[in-house]
Amino acid sequence: MRGRGTGAVRHLRHRAAREPPADLPHDSQEGTAVSTANTNTKAALAQRKTTGAAGGGGDIRTLIERQKPEIARALHGTALNPERFTRVALTVIKQNSDLLRCRPESLLGALMTSAQLGLEPGPLGESYLVPFGDQVTFIPGYRGLIKLAWNSGQLRNISARVVHEEDEFEYSYGLHPDLVHRPARGDRGGITDVYAAATLIDGGAEFEVLDVGAIEAIRGRSRASKKGPWVTDWEAMARKTAVRQLAKWLPMATVMNRAIAAEGTVRTDLDAEALDDLTPDMDGEVIDAEPADEPGQLEAPPDEAPTEEPTTP
Repeated sequence: MRGRGTGAVRHLRHRAAREPPADLPHDSQEGTAVSTANTNTKAALAQRKTTGAAGGGGDIRTLIERQKPEIARALHGTALNPERFTRVALTVIKQNSDLLRCRPESLLGALMTSAQLGLEPGPLGESYLVPFGDQVTFIPGYRGLIKLAWNSGQLRNISARVVHEEDEFEYSYGLHPDLVHRPARGDRGGITDVYAAATLIDGGAEFEVLDVGAIEAIRGRSRASKKGPWVTDWEAMARKTAVRQLAKWLPMATVMNRAIAAEGTVRTDLDAEALDDLTPDMDGEVIDAEPADEPGQLEAPPDEAPTEEPTTP
């Protein structure tokens, strides 16, 4: 098996507010509106801290609405609609009360990360908003990574699948790599391996195979190993781990690198360009630092569970 390493929880630092120049031209009015919206959101967060507003999330909708211009800016160039994105985000938050007990700036930051990457949190399983203690971290789902890999324009197809005991499964690396998987009919038995495979536009192919032991070793380095999607959606998380390993061998778009780099981050910067300087760690889970402050606050919304293999165009 190819080597894997560990990473750590990372925080995206809050950038200084950028004031528009006094002689701002007319065609920069949109930028001014975005800056104003961002400033208003930050002011509302500061007031919330000053007044000691706590859980319940009664003003989360207002905060997200104030941030919508910056969310729209982050979504620019993606296929996602700002109205749908904010609506889905509010639904996810409503379904997971633990998110409402987290610091709102980290919740907004996770949403901004998801928006900038063009990944929708919620039923599609493209990304997760996962509470750790009083902060929200961003975690891309395997569907999200496959979507970004596909969007690179360098692949004919990409998939991630699980192998069961009764399946016919053979693979070999080396100068003549090959992989054969024929799923058994009926009762396929327990899961033995997980793999991700891709065919490149130029006709080449790459694949990465991980047995259950390797997947569990990576899971064991994660703070989320005993809660959240690793418990409720083990298969989906195992597929995502295989896709992460495969990504090392693919000609990826910058945005997929950023998705991998952003995994497990806590973000409080609400600027749509805050991901630009992150460096990806390709070697497995990156949310494996110190123990969670409040392990009980780690549930993922049940509707985020991807259970079906995505179909590539």
